[in-house]
Amino acid sequence: MSSYLTLARDARVEIEVKHSRFLCTLRRVPSEAEARALVAALRKEHWDARHHCSAFVLGPDAAVQRSSDDGEPAGTAGAPMLEVLREAGVSDVVAVVTRWFGGTLLGAGGLVRAYGDTVRLAVESAGTLRRDLVTEFEVSLDHGSAGRVENELRARGLVVLASAYGDRVTLLVGSTTPASVAPLVAEVTGGEATAEQVGERWVDAG
Repeated sequence: MSSYLTLARDARVEIEVKHSRFLCTLRRVPSEAEARALVAALRKEHWDARHHCSAFVLGPDAAVQRSSDDGEPAGTAGAPMLEVLREAGVSDVVAVVTRWFGGTLLGAGGLVRAYGDTVRLAVESAGTLRRDLVTEFEVSLDHGSAGRVENELRARGLVVLASAYGDRVTLLVGSTTPASVAPLVAEVTGGEATAEQVGERWVDAG
C-alpha cells in the first residue's frame, strides 16, 4: 500500500425527504477516537434530532470500518452510509447523518436511499485527494545554497517536509521513488551534500 484516497475538505450537506431533514457532516479524521468524538459532539449540538447515524473508514488499507443505525431499523442507515464511503474509495473519513423526523414513515427502502444519498452528496461536495507514502531523507546544507537547493529539489518532484536552521540548514525531504533521491541531491548540490534516509510518512499529494 503506497497511496490511498481521503477527503480534500470537510463537507456538510442537508436534504429533505417527506419533511424529514437529513444533515450529513463529513470529516477527515485520523483515528476511531476522533470519529466517535465527532458523533458525540453532533449529538450534543443537535440534541433535538432523533437519530445520529454514522459510518467511518480508517487506515491506509481501510482496515477499520464501522457503522451505526442509532435506532433506525437495522441496516437502513449505517450500512448504506458505509457503502457510499467504500464506493468512493476514501479512508480516514467519518460520516454522521443527523435526522429530524418529519412525521411520515419512509419505510426501509426510503431510509436506505435517504441516508445513502445524503452521504453521496457530501462526498461529491468534499472532493478527494491522494495520500502517498514517502520515504524521508535529511539533507544538510550551508546557508548560502539552501534556498536554491530547496527550490531545485521541489522543482524535481521532491516534497520538502520541514526545514531546521542552525550552523547549517537541514531539510527533511520525501519521495515516492527513494532510489532517485541520493543522485538527485548530489547533482543539485554539486556533490557537496548527501541524503540520509530517516523514515517514512504519509503526505497529501493533492
